[in-house]
Amino acid sequence: MGIPDRTMFMDTYAAQANYHMHRFGTTQRQIAAVAAKNHTNGAANPLAQYRFAMTVDEVLADREVSYPLTRAMCAPVGDGAAAAVVVCSERALTSLPEAVRERAVRVAAAVLRSGVYRRPDEVSLSRVAADRAYELAGMKPEDIDVAEVHDATAFGEIYQAEMLRFCDVGAGGPFVAAGATALDGRPPLNTSGGLLSKGHPIAASGLSMTHEVVSQLRGEAGPRQVRDARVALVENGGGIMGLEEAACCVTILDRR
Repeated sequence: MGIPDRTMFMDTYAAQANYHMHRFGTTQRQIAAVAAKNHTNGAANPLAQYRFAMTVDEVLADREVSYPLTRAMCAPVGDGAAAAVVVCSERALTSLPEAVRERAVRVAAAVLRSGVYRRPDEVSLSRVAADRAYELAGMKPEDIDVAEVHDATAFGEIYQAEMLRFCDVGAGGPFVAAGATALDGRPPLNTSGGLLSKGHPIAASGLSMTHEVVSQLRGEAGPRQVRDARVALVENGGGIMGLEEAACCVTILDRR
């Protein structure tokens, strides 16, 4: 039976956030900083569902969904579709027109992992997928210039910054609050506005995240453009299994 104005997914994310706050000292204001940054990015994205900037205080003042999450910290579920994405082999690429070849982006790694019922203090399946993706691509976290991560809630960006090894486990709150994931940060995360602003049409979400980073690598992201972006990462999860997603895919794209 459903509970008005909330979902099991938001309660699960809230439980994860509360555990992180209790164990590492992460604050609600740090989580709000993620939402404020992503809403600001989304205001510059013509494809975003929510195109308005927010301050940290405005995020905190919004209606509570499931503590510590307010409405502004939760992604809206929307309708969406994706099309016209072409994936081909390197051999096939050589037969295509030069104008197509010039815009091609190489898939350096794509790793899918299934979830498990884990303890709260165990790393997520996104860590397992990311480590394998780095290995296959012959890269390190420091090589990533821009990334889109699954922020169904603002806490997700804090957590995935840790799981993708952009910062130490437990350090995600101060990391994002210091601006490390802003457009001029290292690495910028969710330049599209993330799912928080761009919207979360579930099955189409992952491809919309890929569209954003490909636009970044091609230098076509307009006011959201990250300077000299050559390598990008997408982390996307789906479903729910205990404390985490039932499946997670980490993809690394290379335009060098």
